Amino acid sequence: MQQHHRPAVLATAIAAALFSLVVPAGSQAATAVDAPAAAAASDLDTVVVTANRYAVPADSVLASVTVLDRAAIEASQARDIIDLLGRQAGVDIARTGGPGQASTVFLRGGNSGHALVLVDGIRVNAATSGVLDFAHLPLAQVERIEIVRGPRAALWGSDAIGGVIQIFTRDPSKAFFEAHAGSYVRSGLGGGGGISRGESAVGVAAGVESLRGFSATTPGTYGYDPDPDGYDNRNLSLRGHTRVGSQLLEASGLLTNADVDFDQGRTAALNRVFGLRLSGPLAGARWSHALVLGHSSEDLDTPAFDSRFGSARDSIDWIHSIALDPRNDLNVGLNWSRETGYSDEGFQGFDQARRNAALFGSWRGRFGAHLLELSARHDDNSQFAGATTTNAGWGWQFAPAWRLRASWGQGFRAPNFNELYYPGFFGLFAGNPALRPERSTSTELGLDWRASASANLGLSLYRTRVRDLIAFEGADFSATNIGRAAVDGAELDGRYAHGALTLSANATWQHARDLDSNAPLLRRARRKANVSADWRFGNDAVVGVDLTTVSARPDFGAPLAGYGRLDLRASAPLAAGWRLEARLENLGDRDYRLVQGYATAGRSGTLALRWDAR
Repeated sequence: MQQHHRPAVLATAIAAALFSLVVPAGSQAATAVDAPAAAAASDLDTVVVTANRYAVPADSVLASVTVLDRAAIEASQARDIIDLLGRQAGVDIARTGGPGQASTVFLRGGNSGHALVLVDGIRVNAATSGVLDFAHLPLAQVERIEIVRGPRAALWGSDAIGGVIQIFTRDPSKAFFEAHAGSYVRSGLGGGGGISRGESAVGVAAGVESLRGFSATTPGTYGYDPDPDGYDNRNLSLRGHTRVGSQLLEASGLLTNADVDFDQGRTAALNRVFGLRLSGPLAGARWSHALVLGHSSEDLDTPAFDSRFGSARDSIDWIHSIALDPRNDLNVGLNWSRETGYSDEGFQGFDQARRNAALFGSWRGRFGAHLLELSARHDDNSQFAGATTTNAGWGWQFAPAWRLRASWGQGFRAPNFNELYYPGFFGLFAGNPALRPERSTSTELGLDWRASASANLGLSLYRTRVRDLIAFEGADFSATNIGRAAVDGAELDGRYAHGALTLSANATWQHARDLDSNAPLLRRARRKANVSADWRFGNDAVVGVDLTTVSARPDFGAPLAGYGRLDLRASAPLAAGWRLEARLENLGDRDYRLVQGYATAGRSGTLALRWDAR
């Protein structure tokens, strides 16, 4: 973008200053045995808990899965979680301006409410809007992200039509510190630490982020003001665990308090997630359980519009995992939750509550080279009665490096409180308490090649049909069940590492459309691809490049043009546990849009200092 000369100069200076540190004279590339050995050790330990609601080896999950551990998060040098998610297969993102502005995710071509989001196993989709604003979730507080694509309603219930994104917060008892500064007067500071004795530990972490930013809107947009739209975030987390006999008692909490500037004022956003978990064996090694108490809430206050929105959810989950024999596992559970939501806009608003109770179960069996899964769930809801969903999966390891998998599943999304009860504007855009849940069916066929831990490739073909889509249509634009949608797509995701070089890439092709009008769904690209290449030197310094390409997408008013973005990054060790990092984004200074009428950053850079206890 041509309007950001000073950030571009700063970004170039950051990259130049670090290059001499990353590539000192006489440095050598890492030997061929070093990088693959490290990758293999990490890969063998990888398990996924989101797909089946208990730990399953990643290479045996009958779904398309991405796992981003702390090492991968730090290697990406992403400054926020929305940028990191946008580089994954099957994920489209939208953001109304720079960091901190409202951010949403579309998973496998579904609507923003078709992705269930969990934090430490606790549902955090807001009961009012039905989505999580990822902008306020600090990446420094995240230990791990699991993305499971495809319907998972038979285990998790509402919203999991396109898939599930689960975020695991960082254990602050393992001390860490980081500080960063960059373009648009961006700065941040965070750290954590704790104590441990025997099998007990407790830790606390805190962070602050500040950004002067740039104008979120572009000229010609309604209410445009060229002043910078800044962002401030304060966050705090707490984690602890101890043994109670044979059981493990764990507690976690995450609090974020953010202020977001926009052209007409400022919004204060307060988000909280708390969890208490008791888990362990009940009858020897074959029967274990997990009892989880959760609370999540958000409050949004925009004084300029005299507007306040908020929601809260309290939940109880009790899950039992039973090894029937060496080949068959059974997983059964109960869920209860109570949601409340309110809207206060001067002389109008709503204050509502509803309850949901569910029973679910799954079976997983291994028969030679074949793996089978069946799961089912019934939700009983005080607002819309009930919903029953099922899922089936099959996997065939027909050769040591090759696996074929197929699955079929159902999903549903309960209408959120805004769609049900919002009073509207002068009789327009009003909610409808008679709405029915959206429902879906999906099929998927996948082929996975895994020559080694450092060479793998996965292909997934999928087809999703959604009915009873909720839209604001008609003469008064009130909420109604009117739409049907179809999404057909393919994803390719792979990784290769040899010696000093690591390559990773993914590509997505999808056709997301309204079946009634055959119009494409908004803000979802037909094609997108991401490529990353890293080179590790003998002194453990790393240089990397990230390339993102996204095709044109439809949006309100006018289509969003396709774009390509090139980012550079580098890191170098300084002393025991310390690293210096630099990232240069949008090297070509491309002027592109994620939402029509809202700006994105031009060429910009960040310099960071990080320490992790060893």
